[in-house]
Amino acid sequence: MNPTRRSVLRLAIGGAAVALLPALGGCADSEYRGAPRALVIAAGEVGGFYLDFARLLAAELNRAEPNLRCSAMETSASQDNLNRVRAGGADLGLVLADTALAASAGTAPFDQPVPLHALGRVYENYMQLVVRADSPVQAVEDLAGRLVSLGAQGSGAAVVGARMFELLGLAARVEHLSLADAVAALGAGRIDALLWSGGVPTPKLAELDEQVGIRLLPLGEASDRLRARYGAVYEQAPVPSGAYRLVREVPTVGVANLLVCAPTLPDEIAAAVVRVLVQQSARLVPDQALGTQFLDVRTLIGTAGLPLHPGAAAAYRRLHG
Repeated sequence: MNPTRRSVLRLAIGGAAVALLPALGGCADSEYRGAPRALVIAAGEVGGFYLDFARLLAAELNRAEPNLRCSAMETSASQDNLNRVRAGGADLGLVLADTALAASAGTAPFDQPVPLHALGRVYENYMQLVVRADSPVQAVEDLAGRLVSLGAQGSGAAVVGARMFELLGLAARVEHLSLADAVAALGAGRIDALLWSGGVPTPKLAELDEQVGIRLLPLGEASDRLRARYGAVYEQAPVPSGAYRLVREVPTVGVANLLVCAPTLPDEIAAAVVRVLVQQSARLVPDQALGTQFLDVRTLIGTAGLPLHPGAAAAYRRLHG
């Protein structure tokens, strides 16, 4: 398989994608026929993949569903998105699978279970532990005692980073900066590394690469330890050669990204979202990902153990024929 086709964004439906195609022609009518209402997607930070994907999804939902006024909300990502969905400040949220499962179970960093359903597994995140190209740091262990941004407060990267450093026994000095602030700090040499969870290439990291050059530290051992402790929600995934100027294929931690909602989301809205995910998958790849990432409609229902919303499950059955 071409390395670029192991990249991000696997929209999936178990079984062959071909079996779906005959069913799609009969889905021209709107799924949602209720009163006009807003639909908010809690997404992520500017310059990251979450927000770009959510904006594309919102645009396609607005096109397909005249009675929905869908918008993407800038947030700190996974934990923040879950809190907004739980509080009713957002209808949908993009969340790393490990964070979603921790929320559903009420385990750290959550103090009680968060009722959640999934609408689909929408793409694969790559943990990117970034250093400057001129850094003496060659391996994760070299970060001992150094200053590292482990993702923004409230992000999924912060959860993975804390777990990863604990399992590796790594005593680094940790900050939690937004992506923009972390990129600026690394570029200026104020921090030694940053951890980011997202697609490849991430535009903000590509900009830093053009300015000062970056490298990604291999995370193969971290992936193995995370999987041994927390299960198959973590997998070892390669960042492909050429994702950034100086990056050759490097093993890292892959985590699925889920589109989630509260169980109270109306069935017909859940069905409307699923129909757009399936029918408009080709329109849901952000520009920066074209040529390196793709949508695959074979694993959308692989939601890492988080139950599908009943309206979403019914829509998948209809679309699958």
